[in-house]
Amino acid sequence: MSEFKGIVRIHGTDLKGDRNLELALTGIRGIGTMMARGIANTIQVDPREKLGNLSDEKIEEIEEILRNPSENGIPHWMLNRRRDYYSGEDAHLVGADLIMALREDLNRLRKTRSYRGIRHESGLPVRGQRTKSSFRTGRTIGVSRKKAKEKKR
Repeated sequence: MSEFKGIVRIHGTDLKGDRNLELALTGIRGIGTMMARGIANTIQVDPREKLGNLSDEKIEEIEEILRNPSENGIPHWMLNRRRDYYSGEDAHLVGADLIMALREDLNRLRKTRSYRGIRHESGLPVRGQRTKSSFRTGRTIGVSRKKAKEKKR
């Protein structure tokens, strides 16, 4: 058994070693609880095992699964980038790659002047929510007290 590691670096992210494996892996951008549990089951480790107690070989296995999850036993429906717009393939993006892909998607929507792209540009809700009473931040609402007093005089 190797010694306990306080901080474990996985896929460019520092994770606390005293947290459970399932919870610690969610600290990586692009990995949720289901994906973390899938990774734990794939490397045959209890999801409640402390991350700092894992051996270096198990951490390498986690890195390999994050590089290409579909080849390492993760089902395609767990991936966060199914049927990619450009390649048409299933992929799971993590960290900076995920941020870049989202930025490219938004820029594509803006460039094509789609409804969603225009709503993103103007900072309004994109998914059909009502805006009569919600999303009213940043605009002046009603009459300010100072102006009302000046009008009375």
